[in-house]
Amino acid sequence: MELFFNPFDNLLCILLGISFTVWFTLLLVFIIVPAIFGVSFGIRRLYMKTLLKVFEWATLRIERGAKEKNHHFSCICLFIGSNKDLDSAPEFEMSDIFYFARRGVESIMDDEVTKRFSAEELESWNLLTRSNYNFHYISLRLTVLWGLGLLIRYGFLLPLRVTLAFTGVGLLVFLTSVIGLLPNGRMKNFLSEKVHLMCYRICVRALTAIITYHDSENKPKNGGLCVANHTSPIDVIILASDGCYAMVGQIHGGLMGVIQKSMVKACPHIWFERSEVKDRHLVAKRLSDHVEDKSKLPILIFPEGTCINNTSVMMFKKGSFEIGATVYPVAIKYDPRFGDAFWNSSKFGMVNYLLRMMSSWAIVCSVWYLPPMSREEGEDAVQFANRVKAAIARQGGLVDLLWDGGLKRAKVKDTFKEEQQKLYSKMLVGTQEDRSRS
Repeated sequence: MELFFNPFDNLLCILLGISFTVWFTLLLVFIIVPAIFGVSFGIRRLYMKTLLKVFEWATLRIERGAKEKNHHFSCICLFIGSNKDLDSAPEFEMSDIFYFARRGVESIMDDEVTKRFSAEELESWNLLTRSNYNFHYISLRLTVLWGLGLLIRYGFLLPLRVTLAFTGVGLLVFLTSVIGLLPNGRMKNFLSEKVHLMCYRICVRALTAIITYHDSENKPKNGGLCVANHTSPIDVIILASDGCYAMVGQIHGGLMGVIQKSMVKACPHIWFERSEVKDRHLVAKRLSDHVEDKSKLPILIFPEGTCINNTSVMMFKKGSFEIGATVYPVAIKYDPRFGDAFWNSSKFGMVNYLLRMMSSWAIVCSVWYLPPMSREEGEDAVQFANRVKAAIARQGGLVDLLWDGGLKRAKVKDTFKEEQQKLYSKMLVGTQEDRSRS
C-alpha cells in the first residue's frame, strides 16, 4: 500500500519542531542555566523599569480623562441649576439619609482588622483588570494598550511561567529522590542544598519574581529559627531561593504530598500528621530537637498562622518562641503595583491563586534580614514574640497589630470581648465617681 504525505503537514511538523527547539533553548540559556549558577542577566529588572514607565503614562492618561469627565459633569450641573426656580425650596425625602447611613456602616466595617484580609486597593491602575474596578473606558489608546498587555500576559508569559514551574517542581522531586539514596554525610548535605537552591530559583523565575535582599550578613544560620511575616505561600520560594531552610508543616496528599516525601529524603524537614498538629508539646519537642543540632538547617516559620495582605503584621503565635532558640527575623514587603501577592484563601483556591500570580506582570518584593534576637532575662514567650513582631513591622513599613490573624475565619474570642467590656465599665464607673464628688 502506497502512503502519500501532504507537504503542508510536513512543513507544519518542521515548524513545530523548530519552535519547540528554540523555546527550549531560550529557557535553557536564559533561565535554567543562570538559575543553576545563581546569576542574572538583568532582563527582569529591565522589564520592571519598562513596566513602571508604562504605568506612569497610563496613570497620567487616566487622571487627565477623569478631570475632563468631572469638568463636563460640572458644566451639566451648572446648566441644570441655572434653570431651576430659585424660590422653590428642595423637599426632604426619606432616601436622603441612605447615603449617610451607608457611610456610617462602611466606617464601622472598615476596621483595622477586617481590611487586612482583603486585597489592597491600588491608587493607580496597573493595566490588570482585577487591580481596580473603578476605572472604566478612558481612551482608545489606553484600551489598546490594555488589550496588548492581556495578549502578552496570557499568550506569552503564562505558558512560559507554567513551563518553568513544571520544570522546577519536576527537577525538585526527581533530584531530591535521587539524593535521598545517598548515605548521610557532607556530600549529601552539599548536593541537597545546591539542588534546593537551583529548583527554587527556577520557580522564582516562573513568577518573574524580582527580589531585592538587604543585609545578607544577618541571614539565618544553622540551629536557629527564621521568623517572617506571612503574605502568600510563595513567601517560602522567595526566601528559599536565597538560602536553604528546614520547612515545617502538615503532611498533605496528592501532588503536594509527593513533593513533601521527596524533599524529606534529601533534607530533614519537619512534617506533622494531621492528628499531631494540635499537640503543642509534640510540636515543641520536634522543633527543640532540631535546633539543638547545630548542623541542621534553620527552621522557617510564619508565626501569624495565616496570610495577611502585606499592609500589617498581626499577632505571632507564642509556640515557636518558647523553645529558647536564636530567632532571625525577616521582613518581606511586596510591591502591589506589578501584582498582588496576597492569598485570600477564603476566596481563591491554590490553583486559582497560582494562575493569578502567573498571569500578573511580575512579583516584586524586598527582603530584609534583621539582626538575630534572643529571649531576654525575665521576658516571657509572648513578650519576646511581640518584640520580634515589632522589629519586623518597623523594618518592612507595616502596621503592628495585636489582633489574632485567626479572626480571618473565626469569631472574636470571648476574652477580647470581656476586655473591651471591662474598659467600658471602668469609663462609666469613673464618670459616676466624678459626678458624685462634684
